Amino acid sequence: MVDHDVKDENLAASGVLRIEWAEKEMPVLAAIRERFAKERPLKGMRIGACLHVTSETASLMRTLAAGGAELALCASNPLSTQDDVAAALVVEYGISTFAIKGEDRDTYYRHIQSVIDFHPQITMDDGADVVGLLHTDRTDAAVGVIGGTEETTTGVIRLKSMEQEGVLRYPIVAVNEAMTKHMFDNRYGTGQSTLDGIIRATNRMIAGKVVVVAGYGWCGRGFATRAKGHGADVVVLEVEPLRALEAIMDGFRVMPMAEVAPIGDIYVTATGDIHVIRKEHFEVMKDGAIVANTGHFNVEIDIPALEALSVARRQVREFVEEFTLADGRRIYLLGEGRLINLAAAEGHPSSVMDMSFANQALAAEYMVKNAATLDKRVYDVPADIDAEIARLKLESLGVGIDTLTPEQAKYLASWNMGT
Repeated sequence: MVDHDVKDENLAASGVLRIEWAEKEMPVLAAIRERFAKERPLKGMRIGACLHVTSETASLMRTLAAGGAELALCASNPLSTQDDVAAALVVEYGISTFAIKGEDRDTYYRHIQSVIDFHPQITMDDGADVVGLLHTDRTDAAVGVIGGTEETTTGVIRLKSMEQEGVLRYPIVAVNEAMTKHMFDNRYGTGQSTLDGIIRATNRMIAGKVVVVAGYGWCGRGFATRAKGHGADVVVLEVEPLRALEAIMDGFRVMPMAEVAPIGDIYVTATGDIHVIRKEHFEVMKDGAIVANTGHFNVEIDIPALEALSVARRQVREFVEEFTLADGRRIYLLGEGRLINLAAAEGHPSSVMDMSFANQALAAEYMVKNAATLDKRVYDVPADIDAEIARLKLESLGVGIDTLTPEQAKYLASWNMGT
């Protein structure tokens, strides 16, 4: 059996069923897998992936393996692993997997080290943790890396900072920047799965609640829209004027955190930044306020500050921790402040991850073909790959679209045909 560290290999059969269920709505990746199996564009390549270990990720791993890649996978979040899927990847599909739901910090980083010990030639990140270690503690393993991909906004921010400082050691394709990724995965996927995670964790009614959304990027606007659809009074926090204006035009209230802190019922961070909800906000929140995060890391919520303010804490539900403040008010933190859609629910629906992971698979193929000519910088997904994924998705849905006539194409390309 391949090298691995999973919770229980006996869960593999359940994991296979979960993967099969997800793949029923992943036709684009299935089409790519079929082509990969014939062409083997990744033959002999070692890919080290640090992604959420879910049924959808398993479908991506199977596609990369069909293309000839050797794989090692670890979790990109301590609470995002589906243990039965991890077992299935090892037992049924022969993919080295290092992931256990609820793993502590030391185990989390040991698993990332296990992937780096695999000496990948291509890295595949969701948050840039593998890239980060390859540029600090494990520069020894960076020598053979030809390129990588990055799945999420937070990781892209980190990588672009590295590029600007001139320290990035190899080219990276920012999968997150593909239109078929952020417009659908971030908006519709995060919107639905975040709401799903909050409801599963709390069993609270959303209708009638004041729901505060910090950040109005693609993820924030997706969740805000879904919460509004459930009857919530949604308030948006923003630091960028254009996004704040957009939220106003979309029908939401916009105000600073200091103003909304005393009135919110549910707070959700989606910024990718640090300490969005802080001590001064906890100090004025109402009794029973619920705080959750759907940004990549739990640092968006200043959890140490909440702990310092508390005189007692206890676990009241599986993913709900109660913090009692000195005056008796109680604040509830969901999923340890980690991604609530993966901590308490199952992450994005497979139909949107179909496009996101199609981008990952084709970006890996692109990197193999072009790494030698790429500079050490962060690249967007090529437009033709983005368009092909959209075409395949429409085809799988049985949707046809028009094409330009020669006359129309000429008109759009000209400046002298008049009106």
